[in-house]
Amino acid sequence: MPERPPNVIVVFTDQQRWDTTGAHGNPLGLTPNFDSMARTGTHAVQAITPQPVCAPARAALQTGQYPTTTGCFRNGIPLPEHSRTLAHHFGAAGYATGYLGKWHLAGSDPVPPEERGGYGSWLGSNTLEFTSDAYRTVMYDEGGRPVLLPGYRSDALLDAAVRYAADHHAEPFYLFCSLIEPHHQNEVDSYPAPDGYAQRYQGRWMPPDLAALSASGGSAHRHIGGYLGQIRRVDEGLGRLLDALRSMDLLDDTIVAFTSDHGNHFKTRNDEYKRSCHDSSVRVPLAVRGPGFDGGRAIDTPVSTMDLAPTLLDAAGIGVPDDMQGRSFLPMVRDPGAEWPDEAYIQISEAECGRAIRTSRWKYHVSAPDTDPWRRPSADRYIETALYDLAHDPYELDNLVGLASHRDLADDLRERLLRRMAEADEPPAVIEPAPVRTHPQRRVDPAVHGLTLKGARFGHQRG
Repeated sequence: MPERPPNVIVVFTDQQRWDTTGAHGNPLGLTPNFDSMARTGTHAVQAITPQPVCAPARAALQTGQYPTTTGCFRNGIPLPEHSRTLAHHFGAAGYATGYLGKWHLAGSDPVPPEERGGYGSWLGSNTLEFTSDAYRTVMYDEGGRPVLLPGYRSDALLDAAVRYAADHHAEPFYLFCSLIEPHHQNEVDSYPAPDGYAQRYQGRWMPPDLAALSASGGSAHRHIGGYLGQIRRVDEGLGRLLDALRSMDLLDDTIVAFTSDHGNHFKTRNDEYKRSCHDSSVRVPLAVRGPGFDGGRAIDTPVSTMDLAPTLLDAAGIGVPDDMQGRSFLPMVRDPGAEWPDEAYIQISEAECGRAIRTSRWKYHVSAPDTDPWRRPSADRYIETALYDLAHDPYELDNLVGLASHRDLADDLRERLLRRMAEADEPPAVIEPAPVRTHPQRRVDPAVHGLTLKGARFGHQRG
């Protein structure tokens, strides 16, 4: 009798920064269950979204394709019906498929069947932030009927995930559980944590970028307590889900992945919460546990969340489709020396038409000032806008763009970015250099800064 394939559950938060987790050094103990997954499973230390806004990031994760490929390059564009999602691929392999929570890839609520991305069981809302609030969670079932779930919103969704696992324990299942937390509640622009949770964390800790930038604007000081309180409650729900899987004797046979669509800079980089090139927008938590991922592996190379789709298929023994532009990082789990590019590629829309690459050391960002980011997915002319040294400036407070000392570096990153744009099937474009600046104490040694080691000699020099 053939071995049963692993179950797969994705727990997906909305707008969660990477540095809210203990695995990334957060001092508040917000995420012990995520931290355990990262410690004993596989932790993508530098996980980067391909698009720092809701719908494009979700389209990319569901399809393994860039937003410019699916056409969902901004919010408000439904996922095309011909797009093949994780649900289609798992369903074709004999899995039961289920979706819970926020979708944001359709044109309306309730989401019509043809816009549900091929999922079988359905209990969701296209825009959950508008059909619910913290203690009133309303979603729609397969028949389009409203369903009111009891409890705090993230509890309600994770409890529904437990019920789904219990109902489908006798067959292989794939479940995508999409939370709204820690996203703000749109109509009141607040972060409604459970009673008492905001007070527990307000004023205790602030990410360095927010501490530095909030003095001149932003909403972090007002919202950070509720934001962190939401994350704490989500992690408690994650723990309940893992406990329930253990009690049903499913834990060892289930791959559980936890990640987010994008981060949150609390209006310090623009007049919204994301849609920028900075790690506060694009860097997210990502850990995977279960068959194929256990053993405490940390992947230090930048990984795109778009790579999660082919990785999950690969881990389940399902062939990765040729049209997926993401790639499975499972080979890196098995072999730390496996070949992998030292960069993640980012497309930015709505606030600007922008492009960026993030390496382990550098962030290079360009934007198209003459292009309407709501009407056009790409441009033929970009201008260098930002360059950050993440080793010495991890919170991106010192923009090095245009410095003559960094010109060779910027040229190298420009060529890498253009190559990634071409690989994403974007139209040809030019990137114009930023205006030249100088600084008396800035210089770059290419060998030291990882640009090139051609011709370098290793070992001790005799005196």
